[in-house]
Amino acid sequence: MRRAIRSTCVVMPNGVAPAAVLIEGERIAQVRPWSEVPADAMIRDFGDLVVLPGLVDTHVHMNEPGRTEWEGFQTATRAAAAGGVTTLVDMPLNCVPETIDVEALAAKRRAAAGQTWVDWAAWGGVVRGNSEELKPLARSGVPGFKCFLIDSGIDGFTWVDESDLRLALSELRGTGLPLLAHAEVAGPVDAATAALRVGNGDWRAYATYLASRPDAVEMQAIELLIGLAEEFQTPIHIVHLATGQALKMIAAARRRGAPLSTETCAHYLWFAAEEIPDGAPEYKCAPPIREAANRELLWGGLLDGHIDMVTTDHSPCLPAMKRAEDGRWDRAWGGIASLGLALPVLWTGMSRRGIAIERVAQWLAAAPVRLAGLSGRKGAIVAGGDADFAIFDPHASWTVSAESLHFRHKVSPYVGAKLQGRVVETWLRGEPVFSDGAFSGVARGRELAPL
Repeated sequence: MRRAIRSTCVVMPNGVAPAAVLIEGERIAQVRPWSEVPADAMIRDFGDLVVLPGLVDTHVHMNEPGRTEWEGFQTATRAAAAGGVTTLVDMPLNCVPETIDVEALAAKRRAAAGQTWVDWAAWGGVVRGNSEELKPLARSGVPGFKCFLIDSGIDGFTWVDESDLRLALSELRGTGLPLLAHAEVAGPVDAATAALRVGNGDWRAYATYLASRPDAVEMQAIELLIGLAEEFQTPIHIVHLATGQALKMIAAARRRGAPLSTETCAHYLWFAAEEIPDGAPEYKCAPPIREAANRELLWGGLLDGHIDMVTTDHSPCLPAMKRAEDGRWDRAWGGIASLGLALPVLWTGMSRRGIAIERVAQWLAAAPVRLAGLSGRKGAIVAGGDADFAIFDPHASWTVSAESLHFRHKVSPYVGAKLQGRVVETWLRGEPVFSDGAFSGVARGRELAPL
């Protein structure tokens, strides 16, 4: 029997309209006007709920194999499904072994087998000395590569300098695969931190941590990356942009034709430095959350198109690593746990600013899909695409509690946040995987390769 879902508010690439989406097997067969449903189709009517394409998060640390006690495929993908996310792309550094060669990628694939509740892919890693591994990884199906321009915090995932980047970009040139870069450099961090230590800075104070990673940390890195993107004409993607001061530089580079894309994260659009308590390292991330005025610059960058997408950078750890007992920002592990919350967090901010719902599909689905090379399959409600949907109630009001979170450890600065909008159901390739607060069926996520 053919199936169909319909709603008065289906978000499609050409806008929002009442529509019926016909499903055959795992794919979208047709998108038709509301009333034109075949008589033999089994209809699921969602009324006035919003039907979004399944969301795509290209910046997630699932930490398996090797650090499953931090997160793991099963808990991460369940958290994603609960938030309307049907595709994750895993970062290469927090697993053991790090995904920096074909053997490590094979280990990740073995670990994921039978555990994933949504579809997934894995970024490869660029570290010192592995440039000869990049083409084999590309042939093995990674959609791109991640690097750090500063210490990553993981000994096996070394940071790279300009000479290393040139070697990597020489290997990647012509593949079409992007290089994703953690855009911070060490010089300004070292100088600011040294000055704070000489002055006996209070490392329980958030202001001290913020001062240790000034905007210049990002600005210098982005300037280097822009020059390399223009020289090598190879796509470079700036992950987790936190400073609005870089937007003019990014916009100018793109006008010149630089193959450059950018993301920011939900936490940079939600929190502000002035609101972060001292001694609360659950808010620690790098780059740091900056001031409220900077937050508005990032919203402006999204609306202007200088920032392409929003991700979570879900980066959990063991609760003890946050060192809540002493509250010192310099000793706590950095990373914000948030997987599954991006949609309601973003929508709450959008509602306050009068931004239309269709921008959600652009920032949380279409743009991440382009980055990961999955266009035509994921991220849009179009004929031929996977029948992935997030059914969203935009009017629901709720408060984040530890019990409402589905990732492994419930340590998150979002606990207590009052949000608008909640995912009612999530469909993966034609079948519900999450409905009314519960998971459906079995873990049937697949690894994806770029088209």
